[in-house]
Formats: sequence, structure tokens, C-alpha cells
Amino acid sequence: MDLHGRTALVTGGGSGIGAACATALTAAGATVTVLGRRPAPLRAMVAAGAAQHVLEADITALPALPRFDLLVHAAGMAESAPFLASDAALFERLWRVNLLGAVATAQAVLPGMLEDGFGRIVMLASTAGLKGYAYTTAYAASKHALLGLVRSLAQEVAARGVTVNAVCPGFTETAIVARATARIMAKTGRGEAEARAELTKHNPQRRLVQPAEVAAAVLALCGAGASAINGQAIAVDGGET
Repeated sequence: MDLHGRTALVTGGGSGIGAACATALTAAGATVTVLGRRPAPLRAMVAAGAAQHVLEADITALPALPRFDLLVHAAGMAESAPFLASDAALFERLWRVNLLGAVATAQAVLPGMLEDGFGRIVMLASTAGLKGYAYTTAYAASKHALLGLVRSLAQEVAARGVTVNAVCPGFTETAIVARATARIMAKTGRGEAEARAELTKHNPQRRLVQPAEVAAAVLALCGAGASAINGQAIAVDGGET
């Protein structure tokens, strides 16, 4: 994979899957800008040589952006609650970040891609966009909506040199999953191993996906060889879906 000469924007690039994607893109030769709300992790990425530029911003209130050849939209949020305890505010919060944040980011970079006749947009969705999980109705609804965005936008720009795809990780070794494990432990009294097993049971490989494994799929979609892959939702989940 050779991405020398390509510029990439990675939202949520300071930690977790976003950081892994930024690292992989940089290693492939792209000039990477990491975007997020917290400056310290973003600057740490640059200091480590895993990215070249920092853009501190909230995806729900983006400033004007420079041109980018590649967009990896990894920013998002996850919350869980029983459906009857999921009020409108919860649905609106997840919708605003997980869907409208993706809309705003894509609308910011797409004009330049269309003018150049080349672009790769990869949205980080979730297996929750492909199936349902108990106690995640608001989150799953937002991720299903994200896949609708990806599939429709892919059709709209298909003949103009831009591809739009989604990568759908299963439960991945990130801070979000660490917090989910802690919640299970607090609510059930289970130990850490049992709590993690509650999450890994969905994966036929009985393990958590690693961020670098998700980044490998993202990287493949950004390459020249992926020009015919468009409008897809690629699961990285050990065979769960």
C-alpha cells in the first residue's frame, strides 16, 4: 500500500480505532491530520510520528476544512440503556454525533474530492449498524442511519471518482469497551474476566477485535486497488455477522 502524496483526515484520531487508522495511513505514506476535541491526545499522535497535523474541533460544529484526498471518520459516541429508559435526549445526542457529525464532515471534504476527481470516504460504523443488541436501541439506530448515509452517498458520487464505504467493527479493545466492561462489573458484581466474556461471546473467535485489525480494513479501502469497492459495509467481527 503506497499512499505517498495523499492527504488524509482522521476524525476521532487521538485514541482507539481512529488513532490506529491514523497510524496505518501515516505508515503507508499519507500526510495525516487528526481531528478531535481534546488537543493533548492529538498532539501526542504527532509527537509519536503517527500523524503530521492536528485540528482541534467538534464534528458537530466544524470549521472550514482544507482539501483532503482521504476521509476516515472514526469519531462517535456510544451509550447504552434499556429502551424504556432511553429518552428523546439520548436518541438525539447519539443521532447528532453519530449521524449528523458524519454528515457535516463528509459535506466539508466532498466538494474538493469531486473537483479533483478522486476521494475515499470511510465511515467507522459498527456491527450495531448491521444487527441489533439489547439495551442499545439509540446507538444501533444511529449506526443503522449511518449505513444508510454511506450507501446512498456512494450511489450519488459513484461516477465521479469518489468511493464511500463503512467498516463495521465488532466489540473492539478500546476505551469504550473498557467502560462497558466496568459498567457490567458494577451492575452485576461479576469479575473482569466474566464481564469481558459477556462482550466477547458475540464474536465466534471469542475475543475482542484489535484496533489495528480495523485499521487494516480501512487502509485497504483507501488504496487505489479499492476503486471498485463502493457503498459497502465491511464487518470486522470474527464472523459474528
